[in-house]
Amino acid sequence: MTALRVSAENLVGSPMERQLAGIIADHLRMTTGRSTSESEKKSWRRSLPVLARDLVEAGLGKVEMLIEYQLPLTSMRADVVLAGVDARTGGDRYVVVELKQWSQAELYEDDEYLVLVPGVYRALGHPLRQVEKYCEYIADFSSSLSEHPDAVHGVAYLHNAEDFDVRDLLDLATTERTRLFTKTRRGGFLEYLRGQFAAEPGVDAGDRLLDSTPRPSKQLLKHAAAEIKDREQFTLLAEQQVAYDLVQHAVRKARQSDSKEAVIVTGGPGSGKSVIALSLLGDLARHGHTVLHATGSRSFTQTMRRHVGKGSTRVQNMFKYFNSFMQAEKNSFEVLICDEAHRIRETSANRYTRASQRTGRPQVDELLAVARVPVFLLDEHQVVKPNEIGTVEAIKSQAARLGIRVHHIPLDGQFRCGGSRKYEDWVLRLLDIEPGGPEEWSGDDHFEVQLVTSPREMEETLRGKLKDGYSARISAGYCWPWSDAQDGHLVDDVRIGDWAKPWNVKGERAVGDAPPSALWATFDGGFEQVGCVYTAQGFEYDWSGVILGPDIVARDGRLITVREANKDPDFKRRSVTDLQYARHIRNIYKVLLTRGMVGTVIYAVDPETQDFIAGLLKSDVDAGRSQ
Repeated sequence: MTALRVSAENLVGSPMERQLAGIIADHLRMTTGRSTSESEKKSWRRSLPVLARDLVEAGLGKVEMLIEYQLPLTSMRADVVLAGVDARTGGDRYVVVELKQWSQAELYEDDEYLVLVPGVYRALGHPLRQVEKYCEYIADFSSSLSEHPDAVHGVAYLHNAEDFDVRDLLDLATTERTRLFTKTRRGGFLEYLRGQFAAEPGVDAGDRLLDSTPRPSKQLLKHAAAEIKDREQFTLLAEQQVAYDLVQHAVRKARQSDSKEAVIVTGGPGSGKSVIALSLLGDLARHGHTVLHATGSRSFTQTMRRHVGKGSTRVQNMFKYFNSFMQAEKNSFEVLICDEAHRIRETSANRYTRASQRTGRPQVDELLAVARVPVFLLDEHQVVKPNEIGTVEAIKSQAARLGIRVHHIPLDGQFRCGGSRKYEDWVLRLLDIEPGGPEEWSGDDHFEVQLVTSPREMEETLRGKLKDGYSARISAGYCWPWSDAQDGHLVDDVRIGDWAKPWNVKGERAVGDAPPSALWATFDGGFEQVGCVYTAQGFEYDWSGVILGPDIVARDGRLITVREANKDPDFKRRSVTDLQYARHIRNIYKVLLTRGMVGTVIYAVDPETQDFIAGLLKSDVDAGRSQ
């Protein structure tokens, strides 16, 4: 964890106080690579000296101020964490301080957790609720606090506000861990601080918190186990059970003999990879093992947090991203479950990563190193971006360099697509991912494939399925421009003849009735937009409509890729070879064509491709006409 640290007495009246905003900005630029706004700097200048002077006046000038403290395994930051000696026990004591400059605030439509502030044109979170979650998270993920979670308390300090001007906010029930203070209650704030800290240096307490290895606490694991158990309705079959048992065996072995092993589980769509992942997460947590779940997909992670962790931010915090472990220590956890591991990237660095952290270290190396038993669940045919390298060979090669033994379990069962392994094989041959070439679809009692003559017919067909109680989505290859929302409305970018639809939302906020991008596949309203591979991957719905764009066309009895027809910026880079492009496009359409559990509806923009698909589906179409 990182923070700019200074004792209160060394800040008050010092040259540092006058230069504080610039020092913090430089610190954040060095540690995170991000720049700071003038409003942030103004906030630091106006709030931090107030807190420092309060500490000095309370006789607690030696308490450490950990400014812009980064929460473990996240990019979130608390304004200040005060570190010192507990006034009652002599142990470590920490107080998380959320500083607000508000002079007025009221509840948003009588919701006790949402706040309106003059000059801000959207609802904000209640600061007391915010600091409560920070305290909970720090206690849950700082190993130095695993046996002393009650050492962390928190306050929301509205140092510019009189009680009368924020009276609505005072009604939120406080816990023993959290308090709210205003300018009116400054005397009470000083007494509170004296009750928390002894007048002794907080350097050692600050060291212990900042040096603490991030890992889930026993309390968190116990809580998460109970939450996940309520949502576990899985029965593991055949190789699924073998994979589950092998991971459990590796975990027991790691504890008993201080060993390290990796497990790779491969399987096609619907083969049960995520079922295994959640079953392991719940059971390992119940038995007190330090375990986290991670993916490289924002859509998949956000959905996991919303559905598996519904109603519990503590459970939601157990779902991380692959790039969360850049600074994590070796073997920080017993188990790291890497779901959707085909999304592993070459490195965790991105455009926001500061230069000193651009070590070139492979992301797979970070994931292998961080846990005693790293578990990778993947489908090699779902590698869809140029910088994704999540394959069995890539993981095995890196594990071999690190001297880590690897177990590989292929899942032969097929549970998505209505149990139709036959359909998946047909798709793999259609796209030339598996040898043998395209073959005629001879039908399957458990799965239906339809070809429609227009995207409008596709929409009408699937809307009928929605009325019958099925779930349905339309997705397409990235062959049309993708505009930002304009005046609060999505732009109808996907245009085919007189039919037009917008792409799914780009960002994390809903636009009108359209859900955020990460929730397109699962939330109401998603049917009204066309999804892309990045929002469809990892999900399933009953009926899947797929538009084959002009980037994949039939010529001479097989499908070929057309690079210039694709609009994805990732494929515009010269470093992406034509061979890589072709492989990724085929994988993209493999993902899109295997999202449906009951049936798939297909339309090809290219007329020759439409005729080609019609020929392959002729027997199924004829059968449908005869009924």
